[in-house]
Amino acid sequence: MRWQKTLQLVDVHCEGEVGKVITGGVLDLPGSTMLDKMHYINDVDDSLRRLVTQEPRGCLQMSVNLLLPSRLPEADAGMIVLQADKAHPMSGSNCICVVTALLELGMVKMQEPVTTVTIDTPAGLIKAQAHCSAGRCTSVKLDMVPAFVDALDRTVEVPGLGSIKLDIAFGGVFYALVDVDQVGLEIKPENARRLAELGASIKKIVNHQIDVQHPVLSSLSGVAYVMFRNRLEDGLYQTCTTLPPGRVDRSPCGTGSSANLATLIERGLVKKGDRLVSRSIIGGEFQVEARDIATIADKQAVLPSVTGRAWVYGFHQLGVDPDDPLADGFTLSDTWGQG
Repeated sequence: MRWQKTLQLVDVHCEGEVGKVITGGVLDLPGSTMLDKMHYINDVDDSLRRLVTQEPRGCLQMSVNLLLPSRLPEADAGMIVLQADKAHPMSGSNCICVVTALLELGMVKMQEPVTTVTIDTPAGLIKAQAHCSAGRCTSVKLDMVPAFVDALDRTVEVPGLGSIKLDIAFGGVFYALVDVDQVGLEIKPENARRLAELGASIKKIVNHQIDVQHPVLSSLSGVAYVMFRNRLEDGLYQTCTTLPPGRVDRSPCGTGSSANLATLIERGLVKKGDRLVSRSIIGGEFQVEARDIATIADKQAVLPSVTGRAWVYGFHQLGVDPDDPLADGFTLSDTWGQG
């Protein structure tokens, strides 16, 4: 064997959403902060992202989390989320996968019944409380970064649908949140393909027409995802986040649920201390809590907590032969869509 690069990964899923974790093979990346390192991947060298997320080694229906050392003394580890389109600053389901892997593999010492783990992300520090029993991480509660509304009830024109209203909010990344009844679909597995295509189309329209920028982290800009939502009853929401180039999140989506919570706070429908449930397209659930109210720049913000579960289901090693013509990865429209 003559691999010129070797990576060790742990296979993890959070409520069905695959969030593999790279535990070996990358020592560090250029940059003094996790945000700098994320921008290095997106702007300078994204060969690692393409290697692990694209075919023939990866697939569309997954994320890969890169573990890195943090320069912050309070952090146990740093993480960057690698996805089909680029590296992203934060993901709730992926952070739950990372915390579960760190504890169940012994990379961070497990303390029963609760272990506190702090993760350095490009969006900020995430403090996790992992409930542990008999060597198993049974659930993870994430204290998420401040979530806030950028705009409510913005109107955009969507070909084939006409005018639709949407909210724009930040929950770790920026979301366009759309009430699903406006598109004539229900959040059901049989509608996943159509929802994914609509989400990709709406994202392009929103980013073409609306400028969105974080008021403190100025390099975080633009809507990353479109989330379709549906209130089933008081305190229970269906959520369906669509990810480029065209798929749906299998989990209830932690950052999207945080963004949705910010819109509910802004409308006066939720107050400090309230809890709700986000339910995914396949029925998985996250518990979401408005743990406190804060401000960020001149905006009202909510400090959300998101609780979910993840499972380690395997281990594997990736390598690159120096003669492999597909080391850069590839995508095909039969799976990845036209996006």
